[in-house]
Order: sequence, then C-alpha cells, then structure tokens
Amino acid sequence: MKNSDSATWLRPGTRQCLLRRALIKSMGYTDEDLERPIVGIVNTWAETNPGHYHFRQLAEAVKRGVWAAGGFPLEVNTMSICEVFFDISSLIFRNLLAMTTEELIARHPFDGVVLLGSCDKNVPAQLMAALSADKPMIFLPGGPMLPGSYHGETLACGTDSFKLWTRHLAGELSQDDLRQAEGCLYGSVGACPIMGTANSMQCATESLGLALPGSASALAVSAEKMRFAEQTGRQIMTLIERGIRPSDIVTMDAIRNCITVLMASGGSTNLIIHLTAIAKRAGLDLPLQTFQDISDQTKVLVDVKPSGKGTVGIEFHQAGGVPALMKRLEHLLHTDALTVTGKTVAENLANVGEPFLPDVIRPLDRPFRDSGGIAVLHGNLAPRGAVIKRAASSISRFTGEARVFDSLADAEAYLLDPNSDMDENKAIILRGYGPKGAPGMPEFGNYLPIPPKMYRRGITDYVRITDARMSGGAFGTVVLHVCPEACDGGPLGAVRNGDIIILDVDRGLLSVSLTPEQIAERLQNPDLQPKETFTRGFVRHYIDNVLQADEGCDFKYLQ
Repeated sequence: MKNSDSATWLRPGTRQCLLRRALIKSMGYTDEDLERPIVGIVNTWAETNPGHYHFRQLAEAVKRGVWAAGGFPLEVNTMSICEVFFDISSLIFRNLLAMTTEELIARHPFDGVVLLGSCDKNVPAQLMAALSADKPMIFLPGGPMLPGSYHGETLACGTDSFKLWTRHLAGELSQDDLRQAEGCLYGSVGACPIMGTANSMQCATESLGLALPGSASALAVSAEKMRFAEQTGRQIMTLIERGIRPSDIVTMDAIRNCITVLMASGGSTNLIIHLTAIAKRAGLDLPLQTFQDISDQTKVLVDVKPSGKGTVGIEFHQAGGVPALMKRLEHLLHTDALTVTGKTVAENLANVGEPFLPDVIRPLDRPFRDSGGIAVLHGNLAPRGAVIKRAASSISRFTGEARVFDSLADAEAYLLDPNSDMDENKAIILRGYGPKGAPGMPEFGNYLPIPPKMYRRGITDYVRITDARMSGGAFGTVVLHVCPEACDGGPLGAVRNGDIIILDVDRGLLSVSLTPEQIAERLQNPDLQPKETFTRGFVRHYIDNVLQADEGCDFKYLQ
C-alpha cells in the first residue's frame, strides 16, 4: 500500500477534502497552513520515562524550526519505553513501538517526519519504523542527563549503582548511605550519562547520518539542545524538498561507519541486536562476523563510563562528541556516505578539528584500549554466536568449572552465600533468559553480584555466561546473547555443574568440554521451561514470532 502524504490526503475537489480541511480548521489552522508540506513530529514523551521527560519543550522547538522553514508541523505521541518502569523486559516493546510508529508515519498525511528519542529501546524502534515507512526523516537525539555527585565523587546512574550495591553487600555502606546516594545518581532528566545503550544508540544515529552532527551528545537540559531541536525542524524541510529518504542514507557503508564508532567509543553490546534489526529493515544482511571484523581493526579511543571515567554529556561532548571521534577515525570510514545534512560524511568532517580533550577522545597511537570495544565469540556453546564487552571486562582467558542456574534468584542466593563453593575459578551459567524463554532477553547479565567473600579478597570480576542481555551501563566479564538460547534448543541447555568452560576472547572462543554426541544426548530431554506463561496479547505474539539474537530479535514478517 502506498504511503499517505499531504497531497493525496487532501484530495481536492472531493467531499473528503472538504471534511479534512474543515477538521484541520477546527483546531485553529488556516488555508495558508494547509498549503505547506505537513511534517509529523513523532514524540515519545511520558512521565514514566525520565529520559524523555523534557521532550515537550524539545517538540515545541522542533515545530518552531518547521514553521520557520515553510512547513506545517503536527505532533503525535507514541508509547514511551523506560526499562525501569516495566515489570518485564522492555525489549519486547521495542518491536511494538516500531510497529505503531511505522503505521503512524505511513498512514498519516506526513510529507516528512522528525523523530524524538533518547532511551535505548525507543531509538532503535523509531529507526526501524522510519526505514520501513521510508519517508523523509530526521532524528533528534534527546541527549544525555547531567551526572550526579555524592560526597565529592561524580556518579553516573546504573554504572555507579552497581558499585554502590557491591559495597553495600560487603558491609561498607549502610542502608542510610544508600538512601542518600540514590538522590545523587542522576543529575537531571535525559538519557543515562554513560556510554550505555541509550547514548550508544544516540551516537549510532548520528554516525549513521540520521541526526545533525554534534546533536547526540549535547546535554538534554541545555540551550544547545534546544538549538539543535530548532535546526532539526528546519532541516526536515530540506530533506522533503530534496526527496532524501532513510533508505538513501542507511547503506552498508553507513552501517559500517556506525559500527566503527560503536567499537571506538566502547559502546553497548545491545547495539549488536539493534543494528542488526535496523539493517534488516533496510534490506541489508549484517552477520555477527562484520562486527568482529570491524572490532579487529578498531581501538577504543573514548574514556567514559562504564569502561572509563568521564560522562557523555560533559567530558565526551566537551571533547567534541561524535564529530571529533569520527574525525579521529576518518581513515576507517566510508566518507562518501550521505547524511541528513544533505552532505557526505567527508563534507561534514571537513571543518572538524582535533578533539578538544585528547585524554577523553584519545589519539590512535595512545588508545584507551588496544582493541575494539566488543568481541564476538563462537564455539560449541554458542554455534550462532555470543558477544562480550571486552572494553569493560578484565578476564580474557578462562578455563574452569560451570555452576549452572535456571533462575536468577537461585544464582544470586548462591553468589551471596558465604558458605558456597564459589570462587574465581568458577563460571556462572544463567540460562533460560533469551528472547523466547524469559521472554525478551532481560538485562540480567548485570544482576549477578560480586560475591562479598570474593570482594573482601580484592576480587572484583569473574566469568558469567548467559543467553540474556546486559545493561549498557554495566561492566565485568559477562558473555551475553548466547545463541541459540537455551529455551530454543541451544547447547547452553546441555551444560551441567562441573562441566569445564573454556573462554578465550582474543581467539573468539566459547566452548564446553563436551562432545557433540554428549550435547545432543543431553538436549534430548530438556528440563528447561519458559519463566512465565503468557496466553494472550502482544507478549504471546512476541514469543511466537521473535527471531534469535543474531537476527536482531525482530519479527520475520517485518524485515
């Protein structure tokens, strides 16, 4: 079905035209307004999403830019996703938001759209929708929040909450200390200020060429962000006039540029899933090996949390943000790729200088890490792949016994038990939390605490392996997205206590010391069951249709 636009919607000379013009005028608009191209402002504002709490004001600034450039802006709202407010994995609702946003774009008489998003499921959902609808589009990143401060120490949301909780479990911080600290973890509204999934996705949108240069890292609560909002509103009119669509921008070259920036920034492992889904919406195949190939030729240059010290909206932005990082990486980029500026990457970078803070965006001969931020693993435990955020882990080689858990609660109880046999020579296997099994791959990779008895010995990392995901703000040696998942017949379901696990990140290896026959025999009688029973609604639909992690956890019929 052909997409709607303002010209076909009005249908001059028909009764529908009379009715539609009359309804527009009922809201106080004029004949002159109806002569302009209609621009949809797709807003994800909600009071259940602190990352998007400031979007009402941003939307008004976008409209100001649209009016000034000769357009007629009309705002629509969609659902808004914040992981914290859902009682189930919010990855499920990424697909629902993508579906509803696609329908809003395609079926409304919009000649072009501006999408507003910050948080980690919202941004990929909107990009998936935009590529499927394929009208002229530009993305406005909502921006990172301010960091907090507690007793003179800069704090940044989830990353530092993990550290505070470990100290609390070890008896270093009381409940009263935690209560004081919780008011200091978040300095303002906006996306969590570390290079977690939200800011990784915003930076990805800019490096894909779908957002204005410099807009991703501008603070959510800043005059600069408001100016970017107005400029974004103006720029959508240029894209409409030139007929530039997302499919013109999101090419394989643009995807490769985006992955290069992801690897150099130490970004979130969740982007492996999201970028795969986005690429497939553009009709592009993006195998896991592509991520590994780019990671092998890239080094982590950005020193921000969770891998480093700074925050995205302060240190990274002050250093020059995505444009300065891309300038450092220019020799690795496909610089003839088109962007929403109407110019190529090369043209956008022509006047970009060296980073203003060279210790935050490091030079190539003095990187923050010597390899790309994420590694892809294969082996008999992950025949279709797994990933690890090596920029935020401290163990690259491991051989040791498995301790297997089909319940997060059981795993936590074991890890916190001072009388358990847990030590640094054990690998924790948490399974049954993949796309179908949990459902929705919850971010449970970061819910496996450092055992207090190990922390008191100075041990702050150990090997964890799961078919779940991990928060982009987390850190540690956590192998994620093991594919296929245990509840879909994956070999993770065959592992038993005492089996020997072999991990070698540099060789890309994840295996268990079992023969193919032993694995097959154990999988003949699986005892792993889905965590919850859903018989109706979108969650049931999701379980029945979701693809595995290596295919982006999208629905086949939408790719």
